[in-house]
Amino acid sequence: MTLDHYTLLGHSGLRVSPISLGTMTFGTEWGWGVDETTARQLFDLYVDAGGNFIDTADLYTEGTSEQWIGRFTAARGLRERLVIATKYSYNAQPGNPNAGGNHRKNLLRALEGSLKRLGTDYIDLYYLHTWDRMTPVDEVMRAMDDAVRAGKIRYVGLSDVPAWYAGRAQTLADWRGFEPVAAMQVEYSMIERNAEHEFADLATNLGMGLVPWSPLGMGVLSGKYRPSQGAQRPTDVTGSGRLQTIGANPPPGFDKLSARNFAIVAELETVANIANRPMAQVALNWLHQKRGVASIIVGATKAAQLEESLCALDFVLASELVDRLDAASEPSHPFPYYMFADGHQARIHGQVNVAAQPPDYSRSQRVPAPQPTST
Repeated sequence: MTLDHYTLLGHSGLRVSPISLGTMTFGTEWGWGVDETTARQLFDLYVDAGGNFIDTADLYTEGTSEQWIGRFTAARGLRERLVIATKYSYNAQPGNPNAGGNHRKNLLRALEGSLKRLGTDYIDLYYLHTWDRMTPVDEVMRAMDDAVRAGKIRYVGLSDVPAWYAGRAQTLADWRGFEPVAAMQVEYSMIERNAEHEFADLATNLGMGLVPWSPLGMGVLSGKYRPSQGAQRPTDVTGSGRLQTIGANPPPGFDKLSARNFAIVAELETVANIANRPMAQVALNWLHQKRGVASIIVGATKAAQLEESLCALDFVLASELVDRLDAASEPSHPFPYYMFADGHQARIHGQVNVAAQPPDYSRSQRVPAPQPTST
């Protein structure tokens, strides 16, 4: 599969590439990004390979990411070809409580800012970035629908919210005739598989395409840390990458350099050697096969990194190798999820194997690129 063999995003008709270009690295404000020349090189590499799905946020590099995407898009006249996604929620004016959050006032403030920085009249996919734990979901969905009706956004997305919240949002959209949620962004990788507890079923039952972020576990699965080259424990890691610059007490979500994760990396390295593919490609290929996944967000700071990632779907990973990676990275199953495993389910169904899968809207159709016809 190449980037110009498109996926329908959720239960919408929007065609997106199976790999999305993540642009959190566009800008040097956070200490580990890239300058404008390198960012332009990464952008050109992605779109020249056939990619059409660009992911950013108003938060990223203090707005620089959006500004550069707008500049690069305009310079090449690509606005109508690209599907540009951005997000809102985080506070842009510390001390002003209404300059952050999920509510209508901030949504409209943030939307106008993103439109200006991107240099566009509309945004293809607009995400709520992170749940603020207080704004009613019906306020969010009504405000999103108003923006759709005003022509300022085309499709609605949610990111980093509980599954129950996303389920209620989609139900409200269906009930009240609001624009439905087309995409759900979640952290999902071989070292972070908790999305499988709820979000895979959410996506397949309610028609949202899962769009995983950090598919390489913030670089842990990229091949940067190889047990065969001495990185056996977190304490062996040196360098100036994102995880190293955070320090010895990382915030939640950034604590990736753990003994458990290094054991997964060891198995990934073994499987990658058997498949004769780079570790990053194997990790991305494994993730793309998971239920509900529509497009995977991939970022980079070097052209070689991005080139490698863009070839991750050009092969089929053998089922026995998938099984090995599944076993090595099996997530914990706290209550109530252990009750949904085969043992408990067999007791419910009278020891009879009952196979039932909901429709997978994110994979209902793969849209190939148009082929030229001879006359």
